[in-house]
Amino acid sequence: MFKKILLFGLGSLSFVSAFSQAQSAPVAPWPNQPVRMIVPFPGGASTLDGVVRLLVPEMTRDLAGSVFVENKPGAGTVIGVDAVAKASDRHTFGGVANSFTVNQTLVKNLPYNLDKELVPVILLARTANVLAIRPDLPIKNLSELVAYAKKNPGKLSYGSFGNGTTPHFAGEMLKSMAGIDMVHVPYKAQGPALNDLLGGNIDLMFGNLPDFLSHIRSGKLRALGTTYLTRAPLAPEIPTIAEQGLPTFETDSWYGIIAPATTPKEALERLNLTLRRALAQPSVQQNLRERGIEIIGGTAAEFGAHLQSEIAKYAQIVKTSNMKID
Repeated sequence: MFKKILLFGLGSLSFVSAFSQAQSAPVAPWPNQPVRMIVPFPGGASTLDGVVRLLVPEMTRDLAGSVFVENKPGAGTVIGVDAVAKASDRHTFGGVANSFTVNQTLVKNLPYNLDKELVPVILLARTANVLAIRPDLPIKNLSELVAYAKKNPGKLSYGSFGNGTTPHFAGEMLKSMAGIDMVHVPYKAQGPALNDLLGGNIDLMFGNLPDFLSHIRSGKLRALGTTYLTRAPLAPEIPTIAEQGLPTFETDSWYGIIAPATTPKEALERLNLTLRRALAQPSVQQNLRERGIEIIGGTAAEFGAHLQSEIAKYAQIVKTSNMKID
């Protein structure tokens, strides 16, 4: 179950403090032009993109106006997030995932300032990850993977859909916790990485459980473990990595919405309400449940607290694992 986390600030102005200081002077009725949702991944290539697009029709009805998605991939989501930070039209927002918080530590000289240029809107949802490998490898569980990697240092390769993404972070965390050496192979999206895993061009990969499950159940991939501390409801037959000897190993993929800090407070509150209404729709809930995606919702302050906690968590892992951009 998702846990709410107490807020603490980073830098001179915390992310959530920025939300409280967003423009509060009376503004023209909002929205009064189309609402733009920037997704920093290629179209159709991420769960975040799918979740945002699922919500767009409900948002359009609730706001009585046009809502559209614009994909701006690249640089581990930095390009898309920077476009959100620099927008000044009061109608531009952005989808973010774990890489948004990883990049605070991993990427030097970010073009945007999180504390001054961006504010949280809502944490939409999250899903479990799974570690999957080529089925022709002589590895059937986590202990066999660790033993194989220690006998063959640097021989195994693991894919990700970009530097700073959840699969990259999870792979480096596994290397650090298990004391093994694997080669990171970054891709631009999950699709190409998954295709190379299925084709045998890379050996293993962490990925979103819903996207990998059909390949696992068909035998095209072998699951070694899921990444919640308890078994994922979507696939309870797959053991967790935590129960296989790494009790503190936990990752997930979460999806949220941010906005430029110049966005009027009324607009931020209206969008949060609209998205909570969209997430409450039975058809939306059924769609996400069937895909193994857990709805979160909540307030902007709760999302801000989650982001600050994630930043601190990833900063520690980046430091201890010596994680670098490849």
